[in-house]
Amino acid sequence: MNASTNTLPTANRHPARMGAWLLMGLALPASMLVALCIGRYPLTLPQVGSSLAALALPDSLNAWLPAISAAEHRVVTQVRLPRVLLSVLAGSSLALCGAALQGAFRNPLVGPQILGISSGAAFGGCAAILLFSSLWATLGLAFAGGLLAVAVVYLLGRSKGRTTILMLVLAGIVTSAFFSALISLATYFADPNDSLPAIVFWLMGSFATASYIKLASAALPILAGMGLLMALRFRINILSLGDEQASALGIAVEPLRWLLLICTTLVVSASVAVSGTVGWVGLVVPHIARMLVGPDHRALLPASALLGGTYMVWVDTVARSATSAEIPLGVITALIGAPLFAWLLRRTQGQEMRHA
Repeated sequence: MNASTNTLPTANRHPARMGAWLLMGLALPASMLVALCIGRYPLTLPQVGSSLAALALPDSLNAWLPAISAAEHRVVTQVRLPRVLLSVLAGSSLALCGAALQGAFRNPLVGPQILGISSGAAFGGCAAILLFSSLWATLGLAFAGGLLAVAVVYLLGRSKGRTTILMLVLAGIVTSAFFSALISLATYFADPNDSLPAIVFWLMGSFATASYIKLASAALPILAGMGLLMALRFRINILSLGDEQASALGIAVEPLRWLLLICTTLVVSASVAVSGTVGWVGLVVPHIARMLVGPDHRALLPASALLGGTYMVWVDTVARSATSAEIPLGVITALIGAPLFAWLLRRTQGQEMRHA
């Protein structure tokens, strides 16, 4: 076990996969720069670069930078930059959680939504908007809702002192449906002139209210959860071999699986609190990352995070610039994710038939 831990992942030794890593590493910063240029107030790359450099360089060196107006500087630093950073944070965290859950449960259809985490967090956020209308209340209740959903899944999925993967997934589907019903009930009782539009728009997903305060409040739990998941990526490899083999290799299967669920709940709840419910990212992006770097979770998790961040930057850019009114993120991710996932399913089925 130690020998395999100390060797580089197979993905890093394959030239084609090295090219994929290079493309993924360049695509994210390039996409962020282009996203900062695009919008109702179009800017050029030198204008964006000058504005970003002015943030990092001392005042004595700013005179050497290309001149930009105060309005252009505000558009970059106060409007678009926090929004782009928040979209990277949300997209990378959702994709990484999806990859970790699919490995831990050995099921390519598992994601935060299937296990009820997203629905629980969304209900907590709805309750916060309905009762408090506060960012910190939304964060706290979203996390509490996600934890409550996981606790319900645990109670429903445990039978005769043990928990099976099938029971956990089925319990997650039931829990997700229950919290979806509670969300519908909350929207039914919401004030149609005040809280109802806010709840509906928030549930469909948006970064329109992005700010540095919201970015900072979400960054701590998301980065902490992502760091723990990354640290556990080798153990996810062992868990993906099956419970019996993992136990034979000395892994405490059930505690590890619940630790992964708690980390995922922390990350997804914080992401849902600042962006609303954005589906399909945690389901589709890990499959694309798996095609590029293989099934080794030591490579798959960082690849999913890079692709998820890039994907969400472009989804948000289209959402805010394609029409005069902003398109909800959940609409775009569903329009892209559903046909893409259908194509992935047919491609996988075709490969299985050829190898049969």
